[in-house]
Amino acid sequence: MTMLRTVPSRRVCHLGSVLLMIAAAACSGSGAVTSGSGATSAADPMTVDVARVVEQPLNVELSLPGELTAFQSVAVYPRVAGFVKAVHVDRGSRVRAGDVLVTLEAPEVIAQRAEAQSKLHGAEAQLSVARARAEADRGTYEKLKAASATPGVVAGNDVVVAEKAAEAGQSQIVSAQQSIEAARQSLNALRDMEGYLRLTAPFDGVITERNIHPGALVGPASASTSAAPLLRVVENRRLRLVVPVPEAYTSQMKPGASMLFSVAAYPGATFSGTVARIAQAVDVMTRTMAVELDVNNTDGQLAPGTFCQVRWPIHRSAPSLFVPATSVVTTTDRTFVIRIRDGKTEWVDVKTGLTSGPQVEVFGDLRAGDQLVGRGTDELRPGTQVRAREAKPDK
Repeated sequence: MTMLRTVPSRRVCHLGSVLLMIAAAACSGSGAVTSGSGATSAADPMTVDVARVVEQPLNVELSLPGELTAFQSVAVYPRVAGFVKAVHVDRGSRVRAGDVLVTLEAPEVIAQRAEAQSKLHGAEAQLSVARARAEADRGTYEKLKAASATPGVVAGNDVVVAEKAAEAGQSQIVSAQQSIEAARQSLNALRDMEGYLRLTAPFDGVITERNIHPGALVGPASASTSAAPLLRVVENRRLRLVVPVPEAYTSQMKPGASMLFSVAAYPGATFSGTVARIAQAVDVMTRTMAVELDVNNTDGQLAPGTFCQVRWPIHRSAPSLFVPATSVVTTTDRTFVIRIRDGKTEWVDVKTGLTSGPQVEVFGDLRAGDQLVGRGTDELRPGTQVRAREAKPDK
């Protein structure tokens, strides 16, 4: 009888491990050969939707904020101290140039004018006396000079004294004339000051502010910046529409262009203004340039201080390049689009301009017709192999 020998379990486990290692090595060798023969293909490239760079004229309309201001606005302050005698207008009153707005009374001004008038009369009397004296001195001198032609009749010293007296008389006439002129100027100044007791409208307009009543004491000190004016006159038949235009859009501005705008007080209504004045300087704080439009307001519908939305058209002298807004990628350090060339991606730095619908204006190393990734992302690195698929146009 043949006897069977039992193999220990440890030796069986060791033998199994060896067989597994041999099998793995055989599979690895077989795979290397297959790869070398090209039987297994590489991974397929990513498929991306693409869009085209288009070239077209820029013709967009921006909505810029603006503010209506009065064409002219004057705060009325008194030039002399006095009491308010009468106020002839009130808030909302329409006035014409030269209309009396406020009447003041100041007795001391009238007294000063009377005193100046008296001084003028006195100076005129002094002139008459000086002229009479000068004529007498001149006559005495001429007679003595004629008599001195006969030797021994008149002493030569008397002739010299008479001549000097005649010259002094002429000087007194000049001095009296200057005194009269000074007195006349002083009187005119007081008359002008007396005229300041009647405050008149400097131009046609409307009273928008009133801060006085009869009996109030007012004076030139009220013209300080902390004090309110007596009245405020505003010309509102014409208005100024001030629009701060961003510096990027200032190159196409031309005086005489007509602009449309709207105000909240009249929903759906549209008004127009004409570009009249351009600041020609950019505000460094806001990076905008102030542009003023003249607005005709003869019907009085619009009011100074009203906020407006101005339709500001933008045009370029040459066509611009546009790409879908989704193609532009913006990171912390750059703005770019991803162009596809020869099946590979490349990043192209751009600067963006205006937006026209779903398209955005770009400036960079691009050409019309270039293929771009429709939805750009910085995760799609340069040099990536992709398969282009034309995106469906937006409806």
